[in-house]
Amino acid sequence: MNENMVDVLIYLYENYMDVEASPPSDQGELRDELSMAGFSSLEIDKAFQWLEELALQQQGGEASAHQGHSIRVFTDEEILRLDLSCRGLLLFLEQNEILDPVSRELVIDRALALDSTLVGEEELKWIVLLVLMNQPGRELAFAQMEDMVYSQEPAYLH
Repeated sequence: MNENMVDVLIYLYENYMDVEASPPSDQGELRDELSMAGFSSLEIDKAFQWLEELALQQQGGEASAHQGHSIRVFTDEEILRLDLSCRGLLLFLEQNEILDPVSRELVIDRALALDSTLVGEEELKWIVLLVLMNQPGRELAFAQMEDMVYSQEPAYLH
């Protein structure tokens, strides 16, 4: 049985968001499919809630992108939940203009919304991909991130 909500998100992305096929129009059918794929009801519910919160935040049109050069200072909770490699990945993505300050904050928020105590670098890559997926004007950044997610080679040096 698949164990966490990130696996549900990855399944949804790979089966519906990354291809031309559209998900069942009835959420009940989609839940049944996910259940038959081995996901627990609890993890399915968490994944749907996570996606709904992401959509609400993206619709809310959070603050416009910050201009200038600023330094992001992580809170104690963020440091505990996002290890050094995750924070390094966020910095790398922002320096390479895959993330802007607004999308970076959305990624951090969605990472902290996971129910795990420590977010891994691979999970963070998927979160970035899901955040960028529906952002208008970020198609190139999304394509670069998709390449990074599916690449077997490290994307950057520490």
